[in-house]
Amino acid sequence: MESPVARRMWASLEPIHAMIYFVPEAFEAWKNIGFTHPRMGYFASRSAAMGAVEASVVAATFFNFNPETVARFIPEAWSIASPDHIIATRYTAADEALHRLLGDAIHSEEMSWAADAAMEAAAACPAGGRSLFAGHAAVPVPDVPHLRLWHATTLLREFRGDGHVHALISAGLTGLEAVVSYTATGDLFDADFFRRSRGWNDDDWASGVEALQGKGWIDDQGALTDHGRAVRETVEDETDRLSLAPWQALGEETARRLATAVRPWRRTILDADVLGGGGRNVRAFTEAD
Repeated sequence: MESPVARRMWASLEPIHAMIYFVPEAFEAWKNIGFTHPRMGYFASRSAAMGAVEASVVAATFFNFNPETVARFIPEAWSIASPDHIIATRYTAADEALHRLLGDAIHSEEMSWAADAAMEAAAACPAGGRSLFAGHAAVPVPDVPHLRLWHATTLLREFRGDGHVHALISAGLTGLEAVVSYTATGDLFDADFFRRSRGWNDDDWASGVEALQGKGWIDDQGALTDHGRAVRETVEDETDRLSLAPWQALGEETARRLATAVRPWRRTILDADVLGGGGRNVRAFTEAD
């Protein structure tokens, strides 16, 4: 099986997981729990599976976020709610959001099949060197199919994400340089949101650009050089290679069927503009306190 299948499956499944960062159900949940900012909900809910870890651990595993931004909310979040409570609240928010977005589809036989197939793929992911994935893999698997599917997409997403961090580090990139170089590809739906959501200010950004110009990756106009683009492509290819295990285990035919099964749900989420860069909830995520 060729590694591009890993990228295709990521594209198919990612919206099902990623909606949790922008849906109103999650924002309301974090407000009710006592969190002071949507970013606190993001950092705490995504890292809670590792326990009440320090900000440095969250920054290391998330990699491309400004560590100072992480430290604004972690470990304070653990004094507001325990990791177990945060995890349970996150799954409740995902349940409510999927009910609203997908309606009766959550009760379908296809949903049940897709959940089982995705969990089979996730179960084949080796945990070694994948700290964030390993934390989420220890969370109990939900009984209901739509949450089981969401849980599986979370595992597959974090498995790929951990591998992506390995690929970035192997290429000699810092977290800031990873964000700057990715923005320079021109592939982002909203480059300004991407930068601000990771907590990098103008001075930080300028230093990242300067560092990559010194390496010959970015030109004077802030665009990737041929060398820089080649390195970014190498990073993405290596990420795909490191993400291949679940799809090798599932098999090409079943992986293809899974992608087909989730397509209408993926499209519903995208059509709802849950992930849109101009949406109210996206703006809330990047607003200052």
